[in-house]
Amino acid sequence: MKDSFEPELAEWQAAQRMRRRRQVAPAVAPSELGADDEALRGTTYVIDGQTRLSFGSNDYLGLSQHPALMAAAHAAIDRYGVGATASPLVCGHSPAHEALEVALADRVGLPRALYFYAGYAANVGTIPALVGRGDAVFSDALNHACLIDGIRLSRAELQVYPHADLDALDRLLAASTAQRKLVVTDAVFSMDGNVADVPALLALCERHGAWLMIDDAHGFGVLGAQGEGTLAHHGIAGADGVAPAWQGRLDRLIYMATLGKAAGVAGAFIAGEPSMVEWVMQKARTYMFATAAPAVVAESLCAALQVMQDEPWRRSHLQALRERLRGGVAAAGLPWTLMPSDTAIQPLVIGSNADALQVMAELDAQGVWVPAIRPPTVPEGTARLRISLSSAHTLAQVDQLVAGLREAARRMAV
Repeated sequence: MKDSFEPELAEWQAAQRMRRRRQVAPAVAPSELGADDEALRGTTYVIDGQTRLSFGSNDYLGLSQHPALMAAAHAAIDRYGVGATASPLVCGHSPAHEALEVALADRVGLPRALYFYAGYAANVGTIPALVGRGDAVFSDALNHACLIDGIRLSRAELQVYPHADLDALDRLLAASTAQRKLVVTDAVFSMDGNVADVPALLALCERHGAWLMIDDAHGFGVLGAQGEGTLAHHGIAGADGVAPAWQGRLDRLIYMATLGKAAGVAGAFIAGEPSMVEWVMQKARTYMFATAAPAVVAESLCAALQVMQDEPWRRSHLQALRERLRGGVAAAGLPWTLMPSDTAIQPLVIGSNADALQVMAELDAQGVWVPAIRPPTVPEGTARLRISLSSAHTLAQVDQLVAGLREAARRMAV
């Protein structure tokens, strides 16, 4: 094994693709934060022993350390303990899980929801439950790895269409003679921050008798008037139900979103027509054969949904942060490209792996943490800093990031 892996690891290192884990903890324990420390909540961490202002997490609404969620977790531990003890179909489905699924369905405006312990599990379990041999899956070229893996596990025929190219998808669907056709796409693409044209995708699926599965991992909680996600962003469905123009037209939709990002906790859910959700519950192996998430997670998520509703300022502040960042980068005249994005994901394309790592290191030396993303996660030559904004950030902290980028460009003489 040593002879097999060590040369390949050396090649990986030489290509500057090696990843490493870092030990990350809040700079101050959330329970110990005082009124003067609020700017630290969800923004400032000790990373490998050094205090850093972080723009690396997916905690888009700053809920991971919210007092209401922490209080709900403490109360749930007192009632349920810390473990679910079995799969949901044995004895791991508590009243807390049931209430969460009802609340999630209501939030996105769809009839029924099913909670999974992780987003990866939701996708690699749901897709093989829906399609198999003799069926065809049409996948956007930039889809997340868990969607790709779910398609592979399904054994359905895979057809990849160029990113967001609906004309190419139209041609592929028209030519397919598969028994079942499933179009799969990210709703918000995790490395680019752009939003899929869901209405056009649904129209294509209607025309060709296909199903549409969207992964709203980075849209749920952020997009929509109440954080309902990409469906609400497009005026399709949300907390007020299905829009009149879409009534009776969503029976081909499989909606999926994760709850460890904007919701601040963990897990994921699918939602849609009751018969589809029931089928997935009966057939998804990652649901049937895995221990359920503890009830403490479900109770914390119920609290998160309430905070999303009660504190709309979080989404408006996120918009202000985004505008501040984009304006600051434009004014700084940086030699790197900030990709178009109306979401919390703001990718700054640097180019080579070496340059992206150097910019990250220059920022780190100034006390600012932004992770460099390199191939194979993104295409060759597009290594980038994935700047993740959170409503926990302040405008001054965004200014600090822009100043750090300006200094990095000066020091690198680019």
